[in-house]
Amino acid sequence: MTTMQERTELLNRIGLDAQNKAGLGSVLGTGRIGQAEEGPDGRMRATIRIHPDELTWDPDILVMPHGGDIDLELVNDDMNTHCALLPSNGDRKFIWLVNHSRGRATLNLDGPGYYWYSSPTGNDEGRGLTGAIVVLGDVPPEARLDRPAQPRP
Repeated sequence: MTTMQERTELLNRIGLDAQNKAGLGSVLGTGRIGQAEEGPDGRMRATIRIHPDELTWDPDILVMPHGGDIDLELVNDDMNTHCALLPSNGDRKFIWLVNHSRGRATLNLDGPGYYWYSSPTGNDEGRGLTGAIVVLGDVPPEARLDRPAQPRP
């Protein structure tokens, strides 16, 4: 279990402590922060869960140490049907999550930044089923824009 100070330091380190002062950044700052696990094959893995009657993702912020492929397991322990609309380079992934079900998705997030995921079923997004995958690292020199330096995650 993380203390409030550890949580605040982690949010500060990954750049989600202010989130441009937008309301969504404040909402995301209230849930659990998870870390993707990297296997010996270089692929990352994580599980994201919807607990009964909570209408939030757990974790609602998932941190990847660098860009690459990630295998996600999505678990819906709720009594209601939800879905997951997930980011992935070139093609978003959509997974139906009927009550008490599991789904799997493989994503490719090759650059640093914030990638949002949600459940656009009904009013799930407005009620809390919105999260972020934060990919840490630097943008490669060939992908940098010719503009003043910008804050990096």
